[in-house]
Amino acid sequence: MKRKIAAAAAIATATVLSAAACSSSGTSTTGAQGTLSTDGKGKTITVWLQQDAEKGWMDVVKSAEDQFTKETGAKVSIQWQTWPNYSVKLDTALLSGNAPDAVEFGNTQTAKYIAAGALVDLTGVKSKFSNSGSWLDSLAASGQSPQGKTYAVPYYAGVRTLIYRKDIFAAAGVTTPPTTFAELKADLDKVKAKNAGKSGFSTLYLPGKDWYVATAFGADTYGTDGVIANQTNGSWAGTLTEPNFIKGVKTWQQFQQDYSVGGTTVDESNQDQLMAKGNIAAIVGLGYEASTVSSNAPGAGGNPALADKLATVALPSASGNGTMPQMLGGSDMAVPSKAKNPGLGAEFVRIFTDTQRQTMLAKYAIPNNKTLMSKYESVSPGNQASGQAASGKTWFIPNSQFWSQASDETALQNAYSAIAGGADPQKSLATAQTTILGDLNGS
Repeated sequence: MKRKIAAAAAIATATVLSAAACSSSGTSTTGAQGTLSTDGKGKTITVWLQQDAEKGWMDVVKSAEDQFTKETGAKVSIQWQTWPNYSVKLDTALLSGNAPDAVEFGNTQTAKYIAAGALVDLTGVKSKFSNSGSWLDSLAASGQSPQGKTYAVPYYAGVRTLIYRKDIFAAAGVTTPPTTFAELKADLDKVKAKNAGKSGFSTLYLPGKDWYVATAFGADTYGTDGVIANQTNGSWAGTLTEPNFIKGVKTWQQFQQDYSVGGTTVDESNQDQLMAKGNIAAIVGLGYEASTVSSNAPGAGGNPALADKLATVALPSASGNGTMPQMLGGSDMAVPSKAKNPGLGAEFVRIFTDTQRQTMLAKYAIPNNKTLMSKYESVSPGNQASGQAASGKTWFIPNSQFWSQASDETALQNAYSAIAGGADPQKSLATAQTTILGDLNGS
């Protein structure tokens, strides 16, 4: 019944969220439904962005705001968001008539809103967006309908890497980054032994609810095709309980128990701030998180003194196959169909994702296109590490409108949290799989 309920909800949402409006006047380029407008004199648009940008690349945001105001005469009101419960907040805004003019989506969220008719169709103006012919495949696909129409524009990508304290590792006699999983464990053993008397010290902080990292271990032994579930002839089958997937998760379970102190019942949302406090030697995080750990931005909770003490390396494969396969996650930008200023919203998205801003963004996160990847990797050794991970084997969630952040991702979080606490991986993941397949297929 879950799928029937979800389908009904999508239809109801589509009814409430009418087809995209066109901008009322001014210079505009009209697409199939979407527009690009520069007539903004006396107007202020609302843009929802995640705090990742506020903490990591405010210079990019400010540059886009300035260029947008110069070009359109309109001002920009950025409303900073956080990922927890974001879908619920966004649903409320879209259904209440208070939709922002441009909004950031995690690339795991967009399928739901595309299916509900909640986003402006930008297909007709796609060519106006920089590098649209070389967008990263997984990001581009997440913003498209099954018919190939474009509703969301890739913003940035991210893969998880090992972020570690060079000074803490060096004090333990580790001066070169690990290239194999065996080397990594040997290095962590040295760091753990060196800090054995330090209360609350975590050699490698791995939150139990960080399902991205735990699933990567499963994908390492299972393979990257059809991770979590795969679809055949319209029906989804689960892969979480496959023997090879369980094998990888058991490796993660032991790894977590050997090196991580605390955190079995929490997610990764505050691991950067915890590392900034000085009691964590390493985390597995997105490339830009190293900047967040050492950020001096107000409210970021970073520690600028760590700026030259952090290093990043691709997480080695536990099965000996190069690098650990990571989910190529990231964000898209879109214009809600109920936006008050859809043409201006689309214009902000165009500027925010153009070559100039993406080149600036490449200092912090993987840009949205293949053309600028070399610029990203040339910035720093840390970027080389995440670029290496992004260029290796990657995986993605089941890209279905029935994938639920509130239900399916929570099911994975709960399963891995229990496993980190000592529960049997087979039983815990079987429970999660039942929930996920119930959402994807219905019953």
